[in-house]
Amino acid sequence: MAFASAFRRILYGSSTPSLNIRSQFASIRLNSTLATLTTPKLFISGLSRNTTDENLYKAFAPFGRLLEAKVIMDRGSGRSKGFGFVTYETVEDAEKAREGMNAKFLDGWVIFVDPARPREAQPRPPPRQDMQSNEAGFTTNKTVGWSGF
Repeated sequence: MAFASAFRRILYGSSTPSLNIRSQFASIRLNSTLATLTTPKLFISGLSRNTTDENLYKAFAPFGRLLEAKVIMDRGSGRSKGFGFVTYETVEDAEKAREGMNAKFLDGWVIFVDPARPREAQPRPPPRQDMQSNEAGFTTNKTVGWSGF
């Protein structure tokens, strides 16, 4: 029933509930950054596809001594994936940068600054049983499929 009333509000353009929803989401996003930093490395999300390492460095340099500013790029296209990392010399500098740059504009996009978390280990998928490798290193697929003719 709540879904129907929310859907009705969207259709008929009631502005008050949608403002409440937006403000609730904004407060969740801003409250998620209240945790204290334990590392001088920050995760920056919401970057423009045109943001470069140099632009990121220039934007975060006023908050302290930056060791690294890195925009993560897609291997195939060579374009930004929309996120990056900055590393400061001290945790205090990183905290100042987080407070100063969170929910601010960079290259026309609103960025969010959060503490960086360690990369989680990705489990390797088990080897496929229907594939075999020969001595030359080529893999052949033993699956017989339908050709459609």
